[in-house]
Amino acid sequence: MAETSKKFNVVFMGTPDFAVPALKALGKNRYNVSMVVTQPDRPKGRGRKTVFSPVKQAAIELGYNVFQPSSIKTKEFAEKIIKADPDIIVVAAFGHVLTEKILGLPKFGAINIHASLLPEYRGPAPVQWAIINGGEKTGVTTMLMDKGVDTGDILLSQTEEILPEDTAETLMNRLSLIGADLLIKTIKRLFANNIIPVPQNHSGATHAPLLKKNDGRIDWKMPSCKIESFIRGVTPWPGAFTFYNKKRLKIFKSMPVTSISDENPGTVLKSFPDELRIATGQGVLSILEIQGKSGKRLNIKDFLKGNFIPPGSVLY
Repeated sequence: MAETSKKFNVVFMGTPDFAVPALKALGKNRYNVSMVVTQPDRPKGRGRKTVFSPVKQAAIELGYNVFQPSSIKTKEFAEKIIKADPDIIVVAAFGHVLTEKILGLPKFGAINIHASLLPEYRGPAPVQWAIINGGEKTGVTTMLMDKGVDTGDILLSQTEEILPEDTAETLMNRLSLIGADLLIKTIKRLFANNIIPVPQNHSGATHAPLLKKNDGRIDWKMPSCKIESFIRGVTPWPGAFTFYNKKRLKIFKSMPVTSISDENPGTVLKSFPDELRIATGQGVLSILEIQGKSGKRLNIKDFLKGNFIPPGSVLY
C-alpha cells in the first residue's frame, strides 16, 4: 500500500488539535498530501499574539504546502483546489461547509471525520454535547460529504465509551486518535473499491450547536448530576462558571453527593471547613476544583483557605 498510496493526491482541510492526528496519519502512511487548507492565523490570549492553528503548525513540521483562505467562497479558493486536482479531500474540523462545486472535484469524493456516531450530534460541538447530555458512549464516523451539515452517507464508524471522569478535552483527545486510524482504514477501502456508503437515518438525527462563551454559565436549578455532566462537557471551552458577590468563579471539577437540601438552588450549604457544597434543583453538588480572581486553578481545600464563602451565600 505504501507504493500505491503515493499515486493518490490528497488535499487536507482542518484547523484544531482534533485534526492533527489525521494529518500525521496521512504522512505516516505515505499519502501524497499536496496541500493543507486551514483557517487564517488569529490573535490569541491577553497579549493578542498571532498564533498558527494546530494544523498549520503540524503541516509546516511535515513539510506540506499550507493555504489559508480568508473565505471559501472566493474565486481564489476554488482555483486553488481545482489546480491541486485532488483524488480525495479529507476534512477534519475545518470550520466551513464546502460548496457542491468543491465537493464534486475529487474522484473519490470528500471524506469528513466527525466526532460522533452519526446521525447523532450533527454540528460543530458533538463531543461537548455528548458529555453535557450524560451520554455513556459516542464515537467517530467517516462519511462522504454532501451539501448538508454532517448529513452525508456513512463510510465507517467506531464506538468509544464516555468515562465518568471524561471532560470534553480528554474525550476529544481519544477520539482524534480513533479518527486518524479510521481515516486510513476508510481511504484504503475506498481505493480498493471495498466499501459501501450507507445513507443516514435522518429521522434519528440530533444536533450539537456551537457553544459560545456565555454558554458555560451554570444553572443551579438543574439536578446535581446534570450540572456535573455540564461542567465536564464545557471543560475546557467555554468553561463552567458562576458568580458570587459579582465575582466570577470558574468550576473545573465537581461531584454530586447524596445529601438532600431544601435550600434554594445555588445556596452554599453548611459543611466541613474544606468543602463547598451547593444546593441544586435536585440534590447537592460538591465543588472539587475551582478558580477565582487569583487566576489559579485550585482544589477546593486550598481555595477556601483564602476565599471563605459562608453558608447561606448564593451563587448565581
